Amino acid sequence: MKVAKWLSVIFGVYVGFVVLFESVYLGYFQPSFEESGIPMLLLTTTDADGETSNRMLARFETDGKIYLSAHHWPRGWYHRARNNPAVQAQVDGITAAYTAVPISGAEFERVAADHPLPLPVRFLMGFPPPRDILRLDPTLE
Repeated sequence: MKVAKWLSVIFGVYVGFVVLFESVYLGYFQPSFEESGIPMLLLTTTDADGETSNRMLARFETDGKIYLSAHHWPRGWYHRARNNPAVQAQVDGITAAYTAVPISGAEFERVAADHPLPLPVRFLMGFPPPRDILRLDPTLE
């Protein structure tokens, strides 16, 4: 009985940590990890009412293309980009228009294999649901 009680306490503390990490630290403060060597971008999405929203996200590149990974529990930015793929991104201080394209199949497998989520990252994020990946294609204007 004591073991079950301690396990439930540990699990509750872990869930609380994940909620705070995901919603407060990453969601509210939107830190940049550039100093740690993780390339970032500022993504601007638009919802159905025309309201824009900015989100600081880690970016990664494969074959010279920019990708974003939805691998957290909160995925509002991802759903807005899927519903309205005309997005803006500020990359290295330069803002440009892009089309957010969900990837699947061989491209998804290749990109996911090139940029795996390490166990410590998955632990911090509470072992989120399977990731989705968007490719940002520059919009020709």
